[in-house]
Amino acid sequence: MPKTEVILTHNIVGLGAESDHVKVSPGYARNYLYPQGLAIPLTAANKRRIEVLRQRRAEREAHEFNTMSELSKSVSKLTCTIKVKTGDDGKMFGSVTSGTIADELKHLFDITLDKKKIHLEHPIKTLGDHEVELRLHSEVTTTLKVHIESTTPLPPAPEPEPRGREGREGRDSRGGGRERYERRGRAPESKPEGKAEAKGKAEAKPERKPAAKAEKTSRPEKAEKTEKKKTGSEKAK
Repeated sequence: MPKTEVILTHNIVGLGAESDHVKVSPGYARNYLYPQGLAIPLTAANKRRIEVLRQRRAEREAHEFNTMSELSKSVSKLTCTIKVKTGDDGKMFGSVTSGTIADELKHLFDITLDKKKIHLEHPIKTLGDHEVELRLHSEVTTTLKVHIESTTPLPPAPEPEPRGREGREGRDSRGGGRERYERRGRAPESKPEGKAEAKGKAEAKPERKPAAKAEKTSRPEKAEKTEKKKTGSEKAK
């Protein structure tokens, strides 16, 4: 079936923009483009409207460029956090697509963005931070920081016991210091004496010497007494 040529009055993604001459099937033009006001038949009378359509197109593109330039500045400062479910090993169930990112932008920041402008070479399948390219306009591109976070709670890590406690328990299990010496058959060695105690003992030692001399001198006296007793008894006899 031969196609019919029309003049687009609005921008249609994948087909053309205002004032473009395009060929479409007669059914598509008759049932969709004409009723929606998106195109007009290519006639001599309608060709006069092309200049008006081109002016409208230029104004629309300038407005889109300014809007997307401002949006790129705002989006580059944002971090879109997406929460996903993971297994115990940290692996994600499923993946994050451009549609998921577009939904989160709308939910978190009230930014309406066509998912076709979110460029992903492959769906995101790992946790952490990712940089996603946004093709907002033919002349405007930027990057969006996307943070993928798990909603699955991690198992609590065991708390290590303090070393001081372990050392005390180890000593208690082996028995106290005195008990260990008693098991080995000897008493624990006494601690070294302090300077004050050693000095006191050193001063006390000279006092004992006169006592010893007194004992030595007293022994001859006892001997003399015993001899006197013996002589006295002999005289009595």
